[in-house]
Amino acid sequence: MARSCSARLQGEAAAFTAALRTLVNNPQFSSDVTFVVGREQQRVFAHRCVLACRCQAFRGMLAGGEDPLGSVPPQGPFVLGNVQPEVFLAVIEFLYTNSVTLNSHIVLEVLTSSVEYGLQDLCKLCVEFIKDTLSVEQVCEALQAAVTYGQADLQQHCLAFIESCTAAVLQTRGFHELSDTVLAQVLRSDCLEVDELDLVQAVREWAHVSSAVLERPVSEVAALPVRELRLPLLAPSELATLESHNQQDLLIPVESIAAAWRSHALRRGSGVPSHLCQPRRGTRPRDHHRHLDLHTK
Repeated sequence: MARSCSARLQGEAAAFTAALRTLVNNPQFSSDVTFVVGREQQRVFAHRCVLACRCQAFRGMLAGGEDPLGSVPPQGPFVLGNVQPEVFLAVIEFLYTNSVTLNSHIVLEVLTSSVEYGLQDLCKLCVEFIKDTLSVEQVCEALQAAVTYGQADLQQHCLAFIESCTAAVLQTRGFHELSDTVLAQVLRSDCLEVDELDLVQAVREWAHVSSAVLERPVSEVAALPVRELRLPLLAPSELATLESHNQQDLLIPVESIAAAWRSHALRRGSGVPSHLCQPRRGTRPRDHHRHLDLHTK
C-alpha cells in the first residue's frame, strides 16, 4: 500500500497580489462595507471578510465592538474624518495584497495608521521607506514620529542624519515643531555638526515658535532643552552678548549663565556637569577650551 504524502505548494505571488489589488476600493464584486474618509468625505469600498481576517482592529469595528448601541449598521458607512483618503487606501492596499504603495507625503501618516490598527508588518515597511528616503526637510518630523511610536532603530537613524547636516536641519519647519523632549534628546549629542552659538540661536527661535503655539512663556517651554546647551563652550564676549539677549526673553536660567561665567573665572568647568564642557563635532575652537578639556578628561 502506497504511503500518503502531502505538501503545501506556493503559486506565483506577484500574480496573486495583482489580482487582489483589483479589489481595492472596488464597489463591484460583492463589496459589503463602506467608509467615508477625510474632509473630502471620499467613499472607500471594501470587503468585510478581508478586513476582519487581516486586522483585529477592523474585526472589532465590523463586529460592532466600537458601537455598542448599534447606530452604525454592519455595512457602514463608517466615518473616518481624521485620516486622508490616500493614507487609508494605502492601509487597505496592504490588507488586501500584503504590499503597499508609499510616497514621502503620506508615509508618516501611514506609519501612524499602522500603529493605530496594530499592523506591525506595515509599520516595518513604513520605517524602511522612511530610512531609505530621509531628507533634511522631513528628518525632524520622522524623529518625532519615531519617538512617539517607540521605533528605536528609526530614532537612531534620524539622529545620525541630523548629526551629519545639523546646520541645514536647524532651518527647517520640522525643527521648530519638535517637542521639548525630542529637542533635548537631539541636543545631548556630541556629534552635531554646528557651533554652540548657532545652537543657542536655533533653540531661541524654536522656543519663540513653541511659546506662540502653546501660549506659554519662553522660559517655560524651553526649560528642558535649555539644560542641554553647553554654555561653558562660549567665549566671554559671546556670553556677555547672550546675557544681554537673555534679559529680553529669559530663555536661559540665570544660574546656568552664572555657572558658565564661573568656568571662565576659575579656568575649569567648576560646578558644571562635565558633558556641558565637552565640545561637539562642529564646535569652533576657542582659547579657553583647553582648560575645559583638561576638566573633562
